[in-house]
Amino acid sequence: MSRQFKRAYLGIGEVLVELRSEFPEISVSKIRFLEAEGLIAPARSPSGYRKFGPTDLDQLRFILTAQRDQYLPLRVIKERLDHRAAVMASQDGSNTTPEMISRRDLLDSSGIGEEQLAELEAHGLVRRVGRLYSQGALDIASTVAMLASYGVQARHLRTARTAAERDVSLIEQVVAPTLRQRSPQARSDAARTASQIAALLIRLHSAMIEADLAEAGLRVTGLAAGGPEPATDSRLSRSGIKDASA
Repeated sequence: MSRQFKRAYLGIGEVLVELRSEFPEISVSKIRFLEAEGLIAPARSPSGYRKFGPTDLDQLRFILTAQRDQYLPLRVIKERLDHRAAVMASQDGSNTTPEMISRRDLLDSSGIGEEQLAELEAHGLVRRVGRLYSQGALDIASTVAMLASYGVQARHLRTARTAAERDVSLIEQVVAPTLRQRSPQARSDAARTASQIAALLIRLHSAMIEADLAEAGLRVTGLAAGGPEPATDSRLSRSGIKDASA
C-alpha cells in the first residue's frame, strides 16, 4: 500500500486516488460493477456510503491485476478470490481450513440486517477475509443481535473491540519467543499457551465486571462460568443506553 490509512476505512473517491497510479482505468462505475458482480463486498456506513478497508483495497488490486496482466474472465477471478480467502483463513498452523460463510449466510444465521452488519464492520467489530466471514464473525454478530434487544448498539461496543485487541497484543508478546522457533511443534505450543492465557483473561474480565457491578449495588454471579442465559426484559427501554461518545 502506497500510504498509511489515516482511518480504518476509505470512501470510494479515496480508493480511486489510492489505485489510479497503478490502474489508470479505474473508475467509480468500475468499482460498482465489480461489487454488483459479487467480486467485492465493501462495508456500508449507516447512511449507505461504501467504506473500503485494507482488505478491500488488496482485493481490488488482485482483481485489476488479474484482468490487466492475465486477461482472466470475472468467473475465474471470483474462483481464485474464494480460494485465496480460504488459504488465508487456514494460515493458523492447523491442517484443516476453518469453515467460512458468505455474507448472506451470516445475515440469515445471526438475525441481523444489512444496516446492522455495515455498522459492525464500520466499528471494526466484524471483519471479512476476502468476501467471506469466519465462524468467529458469526458468533460476534449473533451476540450483538442479542445485545440489541437491550438497546445496545455497535457504537456502544467499540471499547470491547479495543479491549480484545489489547488482549491479543499481550498474548502475542508472550508467545512470540516460541513462535520464533519456526517449527510445527512450536506453533502448536504457542497456540496452546495462547488459548490458556485467553481463558484466564476472560475469567479476569468477568470477575472484574462482577466486582464492579457489586459495588454499584447490582450483584450478579457466575459470569466467569458462563453466566445466565441472556433474555430480553421487556421492561428495559431500547433507548435507555446513552452513547458514551455523545
